Amino acid sequence: MSCKNCKTFGPSPIPEESKWIQSKEIKDISGFSHGCGACAPQQGTCKLTVNVKNGIIKEALIETIGCSGMTHSSAMAGEILVGKTILEALNTDLVCDAINVAMKNVFLQLVYGRSQTAFSEDGLEIGSAKEDLGKYVSSNISTVYGSESGPRYLNLAEGYITKQALDKNGEVIGYEYVNTNLLIEMLKSDQKDALKNCTKTFGRFADGVEFINPRE
Repeated sequence: MSCKNCKTFGPSPIPEESKWIQSKEIKDISGFSHGCGACAPQQGTCKLTVNVKNGIIKEALIETIGCSGMTHSSAMAGEILVGKTILEALNTDLVCDAINVAMKNVFLQLVYGRSQTAFSEDGLEIGSAKEDLGKYVSSNISTVYGSESGPRYLNLAEGYITKQALDKNGEVIGYEYVNTNLLIEMLKSDQKDALKNCTKTFGRFADGVEFINPRE
């Protein structure tokens, strides 16, 4: 049953960069947020970060893990995304399924007012996505292999794991790692001591009674 005399008040306001906005057009959308997606055969994934101002993607951070083709797809997506409206980006082939799905998910967050900057005045400056990577500009990727012989830490947030320390019960109590991004930077000026200066330990590594190479 319709009501010809009923008044409508437009779309519900959503929080955007510390303002309540009735979004009626794509240009009404602003925000900084992340979205994750997987490819169709579920063999890889993408975390996509976009910074949108007035409906336009001003910066994009594409992080992928999975097939080798996915890394090349992220390179192309980096060229494609910036400068497009979020609607254009949603309807553009971003080369990889995982990136397309991540774009869909971040689009939904933005248009429903669920961005990371919903209550941050003026949002985040362009360049903030890169700051997510930290000083040495690298994604935090973990690679851990578990088997009947126990867990093998290969890569964690700190870097490349070179040794695991075990206690008397054979349980992992710490590890030694190389900060690979710092190593590359130091190799430019200090080849002699670079590896030594980039090697650190985590946990109770010094208390270990046995030390193993997780790759053997």
